[in-house]
Amino acid sequence: MEHPVTESITGLDLVEQMIRVAAGEKLAFGQSDVQLNGHAIETRFYAEDPYRGFLPSIGRLSAYSQPAAVGGVRVDTGVVEGAEISMFYDPMIAKLITHAPTRLEAADMQIAALDRYFVRGISHNADFLSALMQHPRFRAGEAVTTAFIAEEYPDGFPGAAVDETKTPAIAALAAVIGAAHAHRAAAVDGRLLEEHSASELVVEIDRVQHPVCLRRSNGTTEAVVAGRTITVHPLGAIPFSGVIEADVDGRRLAVQVDRRPVGFLLTHHGRQMKVRVLTTRAAELARHMLEKIPPDMSRYLLCPMPGLVVSIAVKEGDKVEAGQQLATVEAMKMENILRAEKTGTIGRLHAKAGDSLAVDAVILEFA
Repeated sequence: MEHPVTESITGLDLVEQMIRVAAGEKLAFGQSDVQLNGHAIETRFYAEDPYRGFLPSIGRLSAYSQPAAVGGVRVDTGVVEGAEISMFYDPMIAKLITHAPTRLEAADMQIAALDRYFVRGISHNADFLSALMQHPRFRAGEAVTTAFIAEEYPDGFPGAAVDETKTPAIAALAAVIGAAHAHRAAAVDGRLLEEHSASELVVEIDRVQHPVCLRRSNGTTEAVVAGRTITVHPLGAIPFSGVIEADVDGRRLAVQVDRRPVGFLLTHHGRQMKVRVLTTRAAELARHMLEKIPPDMSRYLLCPMPGLVVSIAVKEGDKVEAGQQLATVEAMKMENILRAEKTGTIGRLHAKAGDSLAVDAVILEFA
């Protein structure tokens, strides 16, 4: 059992007791004095990318804000904003512990705390942890083994399951965020407010459009979404990047926002949503825009994580079969063997043993 979990449900500081015993003291209590209280859950906040097969991520913590350690929430960490996660050590950033009267309440506290754990500069597993806390198998108390990921996400982790009942609230809050961003941008250099300040907006969430009508009064905004009137009261300033908390129809909602060249990214309950807040006219035109198709990178072997090239197992001109070893990359104290996904001929080597590569750097290309 992880000691923070034991400490939470017993009220004992195990590290303190170990130090006292090491100093020659005797325990001041017996087994019968140890009482268990409630339920505790610990998750490990790791610099691993669940969207890329849980590969390690390295870099500098350009932003770091952890949830407040109040009301049964505890964060054990040794990092601060500006710290570096290197390729040479374990990728754990923190332990997040929640304690509540029941197991489901402790799980719900994990979800709420993860919504407020804002870390940028590296990829991390917060979305997966939140999805796990919401998963029916976990909440039902079924046995969850190391086979869980392969069983539930055989094609890779896509993010937490979509809860359509929350879409109107998310659309309402997104409209308020988008309107605040547009108002701020329009005020630059004394420019007049532009059409985007209109109350009739369209919120596009993952390419699905939701008409929203905003009405403002006394610091509170009413948003009409799908015929439903939703009150939105932001609890503080609305940043371009960070955690936004708001009272939405009487419920506290925390979302993470990241500005993008077009629109922004919202993260809530383990789900990332690409959002654009458009005027009605812009939304009409957006429907005619062609989706950009990503380039075909299948002829390249890309480095799946930042790491050190240990060896290249082929040379230019070699013919390789599917499954054949091509290269070995070391990261986070582990050697990762990269294999060919198809039969082909090596055209050009772009890296050599000893090179330090960034994620998606080209190692070699096929002819």
